[in-house]
Amino acid sequence: MMRLVTLIVLVVVLVLAPKICRAVQPDEIMRDAKQEARARALSQQLRCMVCQNQSIDDSDAPLARDLRLLVRERIARGDSDAQVVDFLVARYGSFVLLKPPFNLHTVLLWLLPPLALAAGAIALVLYARRRGNETNAVSQNDAMPLSSEEQAELARVIDGERPGDAA
Repeated sequence: MMRLVTLIVLVVVLVLAPKICRAVQPDEIMRDAKQEARARALSQQLRCMVCQNQSIDDSDAPLARDLRLLVRERIARGDSDAQVVDFLVARYGSFVLLKPPFNLHTVLLWLLPPLALAAGAIALVLYARRRGNETNAVSQNDAMPLSSEEQAELARVIDGERPGDAA
């Protein structure tokens, strides 16, 4: 029973650890709760340039810390969320956004996954059709009666004679 409880506690800790362990340090937190909430929301939308698949809110990288501080500094100056994001995009490019906008520069990023899925689906359908046609062709060939020569050859094989032996 004790092992079960320990296992459950371990699983809960492992599942919740990523949500509990944020990279934001206590010295980064703003005094105004509303501004801090805005900073955290913006930090979750921005990509860590070092980790690349983490937001700066989750990353422990020094650059992510610098970006979090920069976001908080811009918010403290009175910038709107859009102004903060625009500033960072102007400085680092659209790559800083975890969800980049759909535009000419990101068209492949947005369209390649659906196109790959569609190509895969088409390939599967064509493969299934071809496989079905081959199966039908084989079963149709199996249903055809043997010619008299084939029947005679089969009879010789069954009687134990080698194929091609003439009587």
